Amino acid sequence: MAYEVNGKSIEVDEEGYIINLDEWNEDLAGMLAESEGVNMTPEHWEVVNFLREYYAEYQIAPAVRVLTKAITKKLGAEKGNNKYLYELFPYGPAKQACKIAGLPKPTGCV
Repeated sequence: MAYEVNGKSIEVDEEGYIINLDEWNEDLAGMLAESEGVNMTPEHWEVVNFLREYYAEYQIAPAVRVLTKAITKKLGAEKGNNKYLYELFPYGPAKQACKIAGLPKPTGCV
C-alpha cells in the first residue's frame, strides 16, 4: 500500500505505518490523519510534533503511559492526561498519533 503525496509514492505497511520514516512530511500527515478520521488542529500538531521530537531523541515511539508522562512534563498536566489525548486521538493516542507522525508502531500496542 502507498500514499501519493506531491507526486511521490510513499509506502506504508499493512497497518498504515510508513516504512521509510525519512519520507514523512506534513502533507502525508494530513492524509494519514484523514484516513484515521482525525481532523488536525493545532492541538493535534502539538502532539504529533512532540512525538517526532521524542523519537528523534530516544529512537523509540512511546507507549501511552510514557507519552502522557512526557507530555505532562513538557506541555503541562492539562495536556498530559489520557482524557485529553483520547479526545484528540480516539483510537489510541500512542498508536494513532505515532502513525500520523510517521513513526513506527509503539511497542506494546496491539
